[in-house]
Amino acid sequence: MRAAEVPEPTVGDRDVLVRVSAASINPLDKLVRNGELKQVLKYKRPFVLGHDVAGVVTRVGSAVHGLKVGDEVYARPRDLRVGGFAEFIAIDMDDVAPKPASLTLYEAAAVPLVALAAWQILVDQAHVKPGQKVLIHAGAGGLGSTVIQLAKHLGATVATTTDTDTEKLVRDLGADVVVDYTKEDFSNVLSGYDLVLDSLGGTNLEKSLTVLKPGGLAIGVVGPPDAGFAKHLGAPSFMGLVMNTLSRKVRKQAKALGVRYQFLFMQASGSQLRKLSALYDSGKLRPVIDSTFPFDQTLEAMAHVEQGRTKAGKVVVSMVPDND
Repeated sequence: MRAAEVPEPTVGDRDVLVRVSAASINPLDKLVRNGELKQVLKYKRPFVLGHDVAGVVTRVGSAVHGLKVGDEVYARPRDLRVGGFAEFIAIDMDDVAPKPASLTLYEAAAVPLVALAAWQILVDQAHVKPGQKVLIHAGAGGLGSTVIQLAKHLGATVATTTDTDTEKLVRDLGADVVVDYTKEDFSNVLSGYDLVLDSLGGTNLEKSLTVLKPGGLAIGVVGPPDAGFAKHLGAPSFMGLVMNTLSRKVRKQAKALGVRYQFLFMQASGSQLRKLSALYDSGKLRPVIDSTFPFDQTLEAMAHVEQGRTKAGKVVVSMVPDND
């Protein structure tokens, strides 16, 4: 990944051209950069990274409705059309929403991917109901901190894993039960959960299956992928078999325990972002931001995340010095 001068994006009939005010770093940026998803996400190099963006509309395509020049917006652009680490990005109108009025543009840039993932996990996939028990791993992270808040809004009892330094933060976000992973093993102290969100994979995912009640669901966001992922991407049928092979071990373990495993790869949705905007503006949700880097330090921002130096929440890249 390197800095370069590129042409201004072409604006299609359904696109809005956005002058980027801020973007934020996600683990997905590293996966795409390293080619770890190249079998299913076939980017043509060179391309611009950046899966979260907030900024101001500067041009609209002829078929665009509901958005106009001057609107402050935020988006998680759809796969194969990402590009938030740039001065301008053209985004399909269906992926864009007016940013929450209560957030600055740089705060809004921290929201789209994790908020959409939280909504799609809790509402679309798990159908969380009041009174259910939800375990969220890495509760101080960008995704975990958002899922905690949304799960509480939906009426769930929320447990999370975190370290000593961020225990107060996750309690402030709404966690009812906090397990300090530096001191105890969550699988020894938790049981009877309806849903576990795993963002770590491996042994952590396997242990997560054991704290579910019969029929409970574990959702993984780092893998292994399953056939549902291939179907979501519109991949050839053989890719579904490949994905199922990758997740065979964990699905077999889940079946033996009488529980279920599913993989989630979130998708762009401007309509869902509009619903989420209302939750931010009503105070039900708030972004958690670790630090902000200027645009010319985007590579340093990526390294900050990759090297595990993020204490809590998201790392934002700001195009403007005063973050306004």
